[in-house]
Amino acid sequence: MACDPEPEPPPESAGTPAAEEDIARVFQREYGRAVAVLNRVLGDLDAAEDAVQDAFTTAVRHWPAAGIPPSPAGWIITTARNRAVDRMRREAGRGKKQREAALLQASRSPAPPTPEEQVIAELSTEDTVDDDRLRLIFTCCHPALATNVQAALTLRLLGGLTTAEIARAFLVPETTMAQRLVRAKAKIRDARIPYRVPQRAELPARLQPVLAVVYLIFNEGYSSSSAGPSIRADLCREAIRLGRLLAALMPDEPEAAGLLALMLLTESRRQARETGGRLVLLADQDHGCWDRALIAEGQALVRQCQRWNQPGPYQLQAAINAVHSDASDAGATDWRQILRLYDQLIALAPGPIVALNRAVAVAELEGPAAALGIADALGLDGYYLFHAVRADFLLRLGRGAEAAGAYSSALRLAGNAADRSFLESRLRDCRVRATVPGEGGIPGVNEDAV
Repeated sequence: MACDPEPEPPPESAGTPAAEEDIARVFQREYGRAVAVLNRVLGDLDAAEDAVQDAFTTAVRHWPAAGIPPSPAGWIITTARNRAVDRMRREAGRGKKQREAALLQASRSPAPPTPEEQVIAELSTEDTVDDDRLRLIFTCCHPALATNVQAALTLRLLGGLTTAEIARAFLVPETTMAQRLVRAKAKIRDARIPYRVPQRAELPARLQPVLAVVYLIFNEGYSSSSAGPSIRADLCREAIRLGRLLAALMPDEPEAAGLLALMLLTESRRQARETGGRLVLLADQDHGCWDRALIAEGQALVRQCQRWNQPGPYQLQAAINAVHSDASDAGATDWRQILRLYDQLIALAPGPIVALNRAVAVAELEGPAAALGIADALGLDGYYLFHAVRADFLLRLGRGAEAAGAYSSALRLAGNAADRSFLESRLRDCRVRATVPGEGGIPGVNEDAV
C-alpha cells in the first residue's frame, strides 16, 4: 500500500551552506524550546520529541546545502508540527482515533508562508515560548518523580542529550536509562502531572527541586562519582546552560541567579583543578589559570543578589566562591569573610556537609584542633571527603598514623580516578613519614560543594 508523501519543510532563504557544527549548535540551543512548544500543541511528550527529532533529521539533510534559515527555531518548530500532523493523520487512518482531537487542534490554523509568521501566528509570542520551557522544566522536576529521574528527564527534554549520553552520565546501561525515561513520561501522562508553572504560593517549594536538579548535574560534571574521568566538562556546560535559561526565565528569583553565579565561579577554576590526570588542591591552584571572564560574570550576579537582600543557600555559596576568586593567591584568601558567610549558610540551611565545609574555614583561622572537633561530631562516616578532611587535620596536628587510617577510609569510598590517585599518594606519604609538615589543603573539597 502506498504511503503518504513526506511533508515538505517550510520555505527557507538561501544562505551559506551550514557546517555540521553549526547545526549541532542550533540543536543544543533550540531543542528544548521546540519540544516545549510542540508539547503544548500536541499534549504528548513522546509525540513532541519524535516530531522535533524528525525536524532536526530533515534539517541535517537540507541545511548543509541551503544554509541555516533566518529563523532556525521557527523552521524547526514548523517542520516538527508538520511532521506531527502528518503522523497523526496516518495513525488516525489506521484506526488510532485517540489523537484526533490533538490533530484537529494542530491543524486548524492555515500554514503561513514563512517560519517567522508561523511562530507568531500559531505558536504565539516569545513570552509564551519561554513559558512553555519553564512549564517543561517544572514538569520534569515534579516531586512525584525521583530525583535521579528528574535530572535525566531534564537533560533529555531540555538539553537534548541522547539516552546513551545520559546513561553514561548516571553510570547505568543505556537500556536501563531508556526504561527510566519511558516510565517517567508514562507517569507524567498517567498521573496527569500538570504542564504548568506553579502558582506564586507554590513556587518556593517547587523551585528548590528544579535548582537542585541543575546543581546535581553540575556537581556530577565537576567532581564525578564514577570510576572514569573526574571531570565531565560536557555536564558542567549543560548545567550552566540550563542555569542561564532558568535565570533568564525567572529574572526575579534571587536563588536562580545565585545558582548560576555559583556554577560560573566554580567552573572558572576547572582548568586549574587537574593537571595530567592528577588533582590539584584549591590551595595549590594557580590563580592565574582561573577564567577571569567567568569570574567577572559570576561576581556581577553575586552583587545583583546582594541588592535583592533575600539571601538563600545558593546565593551564600556563590558569595563564598566570590571571596575565593577575589584572592590573588591562596595566601590572600579572606578566610574570616568566608567563615562569616558559612555561619549565615549554616543558620539558613543547616546540615553536616555545610558544617564540614565550615570546619575547613575554622582550621584556617583557629587551627586544625578546633576544626577536628567540629568534624568528629558530624557522623559522616560514609562520605569519603569527611575522612579526607579529617586526615588533613590530623596531619597538621602531627598525628601521621591516624591520618593514614583516615586516608585509607577515604580511599575505600572514593569514586573517580583523580581522587583515588591523590589519596593514594597522600597515604604513601603518611606511611613513609610520621608527619608531613607544611602539607595542607583538602583533597577534592570545594567549599561550595554543599
